[in-house]
Amino acid sequence: MTNQQQEMIEYTTQEVIGYLIEDNEITMEQAMEMFYMSDTFEKLSDVETGLYLDGSAYVYELLKREFKTNKVLPMKNSV
Repeated sequence: MTNQQQEMIEYTTQEVIGYLIEDNEITMEQAMEMFYMSDTFEKLSDVETGLYLDGSAYVYELLKREFKTNKVLPMKNSV
């Protein structure tokens, strides 16, 4: 993996985590756990899939579809 590929993956990851926080009113830690444990993150991290080349909004839509399909619901912040 090149430095540029790694940077693109990290940028997309930060954006998707931000979307999770904003849309679900959860903590950063919860959002990070949700994303890092997802199949979507696994695919994003595999440069062979080319997913890192797509926009963060597209990756987030894939993640939401994964949650819906797998019946995984974001945890609401208890505050």
